[in-house]
Amino acid sequence: MSKTTRKRYSAEFKAKVALEAIRGELTLSQLGAKHGVHQTMINTWKKQAIENLSTVFEGKPELAKTREADVEKLHAKIGQLVVERDFLAKAFGR
Repeated sequence: MSKTTRKRYSAEFKAKVALEAIRGELTLSQLGAKHGVHQTMINTWKKQAIENLSTVFEGKPELAKTREADVEKLHAKIGQLVVERDFLAKAFGR
């Protein structure tokens, strides 16, 4: 008895196939044959794409969080460098 492994699809591939399904130029059967994916999976990806489409226009909250984290790291580094500079200045008698 052999185990079958599930195939994992990248987000880019899912988006590409879902967009083709939304366009409606080919049927789900044709898309499935073209990309080697079952019709049900394509329909699921299509529904997910349509449901989450509004998040595209909400802005970039993840980007803002990343920037805040980067700013915090940079402030910590600046503080560390200031302490090191002050220590070295005292050590050399300035």
